[in-house]
Amino acid sequence: MDDDRKNRFEAVYTQTYEHILGYAMRRCDSPEDAADVVAETFAIAWRRADRMPAGDGARLWLYGVARNVLANHRRGQDRRRSRHVALDTDIADLYARSPEGSVELGAIARAFRELSESDRELISLVAWEGLDHGQIATVLDCSRNAVRIRLYRARKRLSKALAVAGVSVSHLLMEST
Repeated sequence: MDDDRKNRFEAVYTQTYEHILGYAMRRCDSPEDAADVVAETFAIAWRRADRMPAGDGARLWLYGVARNVLANHRRGQDRRRSRHVALDTDIADLYARSPEGSVELGAIARAFRELSESDRELISLVAWEGLDHGQIATVLDCSRNAVRIRLYRARKRLSKALAVAGVSVSHLLMEST
């Protein structure tokens, strides 16, 4: 085993673990799923350590890897759900009882969940991960301009969904990053 490779991986792991864990926790239904996503993300990072960018690029690269792992994870979940419809109905009923104390928070959560996966991801990368357009472009492997346009459209769709739900927070959504 190459000591430089091992040391570099350990340094990146130490610097980015909490970021990647937070990213997964905010996107998974359970802590166990998030742990699986994080473990798989770092397993891939270990196998591809020679291709991992240096500096902050490693964190952004890991977000991209985690995003792909999450997509695979969700596809697997979808397959399992299609095989176990009755069980999923029971689980959905269980999770429908949310501890949200506010009608407005519930409306915001529903409006957010109704967005497409790509819209939720864009808004989440800004709101939860604190990434700017350039960083998001790196994570999504697209141009800054594409991110700017997609994010603008995603925010408009969220604003519209919130307005339909009777929630007025559009001034917060339209701020640029």
